[in-house]
Amino acid sequence: MHHVEMKKELSEIRAMVQCYFTGLHEGDSETLRNLFHPDCWLKAPGLRRTRDEWLQLVSDRTSPAEKGDEFVYQILAIDWLGQQAMVKVLCPLFEHHYIDFLGLLKEQGQWRIVNKMYANLPHTYQG
Repeated sequence: MHHVEMKKELSEIRAMVQCYFTGLHEGDSETLRNLFHPDCWLKAPGLRRTRDEWLQLVSDRTSPAEKGDEFVYQILAIDWLGQQAMVKVLCPLFEHHYIDFLGLLKEQGQWRIVNKMYANLPHTYQG
């Protein structure tokens, strides 16, 4: 793959993750629905949710934007190979500081989240 194509792919991944951040911050379940593959599972130790179960929770809660929370989400790392990527992000939501590990696939020309694992950072984390 040429350098220009590589930059384009990484730019597409970053743009998709920024949409994810915006959807989380604004509580926009329809934006989030379009970013996640329908059979995606969201997983944390001892917890499993389907995409639709999680989106219902997002719809039912007051969004961080409505609460006046800052938009301080960050991409921490992107590991990308061809049509697959793992993206590690920091998502400060409410009183939590989540680290999300987003598994992405590019299918039919579109990057989508096919797996999400996440954990709340302990206050003692020195990362």
